Amino acid sequence: MKKSNQQFNRAKKCMPGGVNSPVRSFKSVKSSPFIVSKAKGSSIYDVDGSKYIDYVNSWGAQILGHTNSEVIKTISNTLKKGLSYGAPCTNEILLAEKICKIFPSIEKIRMVNSGTEATMSAIRLARGFSKKDKIIKFDGGYHGHGDSFLIKSGSGMLTLGKPNSLGVTKSLAKDTISIPYNNISRVDEAIKKNKNNIACVIIEPIAGNMNFVRSTASFLKELRQICTKYKIILIFDEVMTGFRVALGGAQSIYQIKPDLTTLGKVIGGGLPIGAFGGKTKIMNCLAPMGDVYQAGTLSGNPIAMAAGLKTLSIISKKNFYSNLHKKLSYLFDNLNRYTETNQIHIHADYEGGMFGLYFNENKKIKNYNDICKSNSKLFIKFHQYMIKKGIFFAPSMFEAGFISISHSLKEIEYTKKCIINFIDDYLIK
Repeated sequence: MKKSNQQFNRAKKCMPGGVNSPVRSFKSVKSSPFIVSKAKGSSIYDVDGSKYIDYVNSWGAQILGHTNSEVIKTISNTLKKGLSYGAPCTNEILLAEKICKIFPSIEKIRMVNSGTEATMSAIRLARGFSKKDKIIKFDGGYHGHGDSFLIKSGSGMLTLGKPNSLGVTKSLAKDTISIPYNNISRVDEAIKKNKNNIACVIIEPIAGNMNFVRSTASFLKELRQICTKYKIILIFDEVMTGFRVALGGAQSIYQIKPDLTTLGKVIGGGLPIGAFGGKTKIMNCLAPMGDVYQAGTLSGNPIAMAAGLKTLSIISKKNFYSNLHKKLSYLFDNLNRYTETNQIHIHADYEGGMFGLYFNENKKIKNYNDICKSNSKLFIKFHQYMIKKGIFFAPSMFEAGFISISHSLKEIEYTKKCIINFIDDYLIK
């Protein structure tokens, strides 16, 4: 990794930590990152010429794999018509119609440029609509880097109401209540304690930023009932899970309709994008119809809209998600049986094209505290081992992983073999 190290050293002189997003620094796995030169299908390549089977997939965005030929052709044709208009275009209408058709809970939608922008806008809208100030989130839930979300977010282990990022004011932190995931009694308690002042509850129905952690069906059902009872807006953050775990997102699996949904990643076909949508009466509170202001110069830009439309048309085909699910089943079912037989504290869970790999003796991960009991030292060894074998997993034990439709059975078989070899070398022999 000589060239990668050289370029990373250059980057550190002009960018904080040498990166534009912290996890890319590989700091948590005590390594230096490789510098990407190109990507194709299931693989990415670094500037030293090394190839890696990619299980990060731009943090879920590349569900078709990198540089899909149909998406690239669509982008190329759209480029000739202009990069950005700052005015309405047909593609944004078509993509909005497509998403609203797939998600019954989304009656109207607004396009933005990132998942963070979508979630920030959604809670502002919830506050504006409800005329209430406080929000409820869940420990370990990451909804972007908006000030309101950086309370017990990701790997933060701080007391309730204290910001875990400098720059977040104490007064704003007091309006964010963070409670344990999958704990309905704590939700009820928080609502009663802050009676008539909870604007919304925001949750990843399947968490992806404390690793892959499922909500229980009973928890989400009761959460929906409580929000309805107390007239609290329920927001599903499906930036990761939307079009990832299923065509209709996690809400289609649980059969629960939130009031608002945030989306991103997949709907841009690899280009920067975000969106939030929901009930008409709530969405109509946005300017220019209502008094909740939100705007963006590049929102709904024609290129991202075209890439998203093409991606959604491909993933809407029959058996797309069952094929993704089968790939992960092939990778992890045998692994789970192997580790259970050998009493090894490594196991996996998955849905659609999203998965979690746990270095944890607990077979039923319910929340962030469970994840924090994982063997971080073993994960670091695992990540370094897999990189040497040409396999790229997320450089953090708090991140979910992703597979694309481009991953071949040969690559999956190789990955499974490498994981088992790691277990044999470090935990059995």
